[in-house]
Amino acid sequence: MIYEFKGIKPVIHPSSFIHKTAAVIGDVLIGKDVYVGPGAAIRGDWGRITIEDGCNVQENCTVHMFPGVSITLQESAHIGHGAIIHGAQIGRNCLVGMNAVLMDNVELGEESIVGALSFVKAETKIPPRSLVVGNPAKIVKQLSDEMIAWKTEGTKLYQKLPRECFESLKECTPLLKKEENRPENSAIYKPWQKLK
Repeated sequence: MIYEFKGIKPVIHPSSFIHKTAAVIGDVLIGKDVYVGPGAAIRGDWGRITIEDGCNVQENCTVHMFPGVSITLQESAHIGHGAIIHGAQIGRNCLVGMNAVLMDNVELGEESIVGALSFVKAETKIPPRSLVVGNPAKIVKQLSDEMIAWKTEGTKLYQKLPRECFESLKECTPLLKKEENRPENSAIYKPWQKLK
């Protein structure tokens, strides 16, 4: 659902897909080819949230802040299932892993990866191309070109997903038994480059 707050309505590019069970509230700007999954909450009630082109905010993520703080997810940022972005700035082509938490005034440098379940404490500044893991999170190494290519290819799947949702996602009544017109397997995606 899309909600205005104190007279401010979200701005969403028509190529972006927002699942109807997601909540996008108030001062939110969403660019092109963005995917927002079921159950995500993007609350621009206390400050502006900008989600640039090609980002994805997956199922059950929360994006919010303390009053007066603005958030930017730069182009191709990839926010994994259940992650929380609370007043943090996310650099271009970053990956935030599942159920990771980034607190207030974190600056995640471009092309960085935060591991699943990591907790990045407030005011942390992370340089570009860093791998960050743990609770509290620490930088464990710099990312190789191969790792960044792997992340980029995975994000491309999510950049195609809005169009695929517009074309084929629809509510339905479940089948009571397998019928001949049902495919044997779900959609199959070809894997991208594997890490060595």
